[in-house]
Amino acid sequence: MIRLMLVDDHAVLRDGLRNIISVEEDIKVVGEAVSGDDALLKVESCKPDMILMDINMPMKNGVEVTGILKKKYPHIKILVLTMHSHEEYFMSAIREGADGYLLKDAPSDQVVEAIRTVARGESVIHPSMTRKLLAFHQQKETKQEDTTLTEREKEVLLCLVEGLSNKEIADRLFISDKTVKIHVSKIFKKLNVKSRSQVVIHAVQHQLVPIPPTSSGA
Repeated sequence: MIRLMLVDDHAVLRDGLRNIISVEEDIKVVGEAVSGDDALLKVESCKPDMILMDINMPMKNGVEVTGILKKKYPHIKILVLTMHSHEEYFMSAIREGADGYLLKDAPSDQVVEAIRTVARGESVIHPSMTRKLLAFHQQKETKQEDTTLTEREKEVLLCLVEGLSNKEIADRLFISDKTVKIHVSKIFKKLNVKSRSQVVIHAVQHQLVPIPPTSSGA
């Protein structure tokens, strides 16, 4: 059973999510919070396995709260569900430890499946957010820290972050599909990830792709 906590300042959205989840036998809503500060107060008593986290809330926003919770309760999975598609929100949330990032226009069945996916230890990223990373590495070279990736693997990693298919990577780098598969397999093994979504999150958290400046007015 997945013990889920809802953190959002909109009662209508919380009610809708609770109703959707109530029919799922493997997910149970164990608590709700109306703000970031409220979530920090209730998390100990609710003891959730996962938190569905909004970003734009009174007092502390969801990104701040994600960072605080991940430091104190690293075992709790946090899936961000927000209306914000801006790059700085996405990058900041992932850097603070979020396990997934979905936009509120996602279908309800996709949200439910994302909850299960993150609960299994995997990652979920809204497709539009993956595509936005393309602009970042076009402006400056990739920063490489604490990896043993070869130069070719770094090139393949950037393509993965863009969301390119193996065929598209092969065409761009003028290599065969089979060679791409070998490089992808080695990247997954070296970075200790199991999916392309996890590759993107790892690349962001470890600054393997350029991080855009955070907007001070956000």
